[in-house]
Amino acid sequence: MLKDKILDLLNRSEFMTLSTSVAGNASAANVYFANDGLDIYFFTFNPSRKAVQISMNPKVQCVIRPDGEDGIKELQIDAYASKVVDKNEVEKARKAILKVTEAFSEYMHDEFLITNDVIGYYKIQPTTIKYVDFFAEKQFEWIEVPENRMGFFKEIKTNIINRIKYWVTVVRAPFLTATIAPIMLGSAIAYKQFGVFDWSTFWIVMFGAVCAQIGTNNINDYFDHKSRNDEMNKLASPFNGGSRAIQSGLITPTNMLLSSIFYFTATILTGLYLNNQFFNGQIDSTLMYLGYIGVFLGIMYTGFLRLAYNGLGDLAVFIGFGPLMVYGAALMQNLSIAPTQTIDPVITLLYSVPVGIFIALVLFINCFQDYNADKAANKNSWVVKLAGPSDKANYRKPFSVWKNLMFLSFLLIIGASVYAGNYFTLIALIPMLIFNFANKKGTEWLTQWEKEDANLQQLPYELLIVNVSTIGIHFLTGVLLTIGVLLSVWI
Repeated sequence: MLKDKILDLLNRSEFMTLSTSVAGNASAANVYFANDGLDIYFFTFNPSRKAVQISMNPKVQCVIRPDGEDGIKELQIDAYASKVVDKNEVEKARKAILKVTEAFSEYMHDEFLITNDVIGYYKIQPTTIKYVDFFAEKQFEWIEVPENRMGFFKEIKTNIINRIKYWVTVVRAPFLTATIAPIMLGSAIAYKQFGVFDWSTFWIVMFGAVCAQIGTNNINDYFDHKSRNDEMNKLASPFNGGSRAIQSGLITPTNMLLSSIFYFTATILTGLYLNNQFFNGQIDSTLMYLGYIGVFLGIMYTGFLRLAYNGLGDLAVFIGFGPLMVYGAALMQNLSIAPTQTIDPVITLLYSVPVGIFIALVLFINCFQDYNADKAANKNSWVVKLAGPSDKANYRKPFSVWKNLMFLSFLLIIGASVYAGNYFTLIALIPMLIFNFANKKGTEWLTQWEKEDANLQQLPYELLIVNVSTIGIHFLTGVLLTIGVLLSVWI
């Protein structure tokens, strides 16, 4: 029977070619496998190209051919692949694969990799299996496995969810807090001064600013790919090393660049619309100059002038996501609701500086894990400059910079609150609790790093708690400053 012949081929094989694809980017890999009837299990690293593509598009194709088979006899399989999450099934897959090969045993039993979800087991469930035998009378036979097919509505739901996941990954949506916080703060400052709020202007400004950040993220990914910086980064994580969308085969470099152009175009059109509304289209208006600076910094961060490669990236981020965005948002509210008055530039600047420093520190701490890749790509970030040229980075100086700038930012919040006479904004000191935690963890990490027998491959991932804490400090501070400003109006 055909099913028996298929099972015979599966049972006599241990290697297959697996093909995945997302957005027209195909990928193929040879992997060891173990089968349970017609179902197939394989092991891989979750950040690998095939695993990432499966998470976005579960439809795969496999070719299986036993070693030493005379002639052309193989299986061509259409299937759905998914990550195994049930603990019992994970154990079942692990044992089955170890019977086939122990090549990955070290990784399979590594507690660090398991705890941090670096490794995974995947299940392939065939929908169609074609049995090919060129020396048989019937060269092509196939069977359908209808129970493995995805239902109509489930497929639609899966496609929608995967498209959202795709967009979130490519634009780095979780990091859009870098824009949301300063836009909210600037708008709140204007509301406090003038007592009126224009929601339509707020959302238009937010849209333009978000598009500017997405454009910056995308062009950053493109140029870091061109310099091979992201390719050389072996310590990439959700917080450093770019979106990895190009490296994971989710989008081509050309399409990433086109995406950046699209979002920058949306930003420019939004700016031109607002300029036409409030400045009658003047090309030398305050808004236009803010736009010129913003787009310039976004494009030049890694492109052309390569600010991030020359130690100026942190300054560009500070200006763009600090004073520039806070003042720009406040100015637009000002012009919308009180065009005959002027927003207080000093208060706006004082509140924007700590927000700008915090977001610059997010980029700064992320460069700790990027040290080796940045150094290899001649990306002279301040972490590279301060950590020294040796093979093992000396992170004591850069960590001291991170800590001291954190202290300075919280002091600036106190100063801004006193100057503005608004003590409600002192609630923005609450993230000092997160800073205290992150500082303690970072100090402990630094001690471990400086040991002679330090695990230089594993330890950078231990610092991720400091990375995520820095992101939390920035966003929470921006939100609390906004709330503090609003409370001074409402109470």
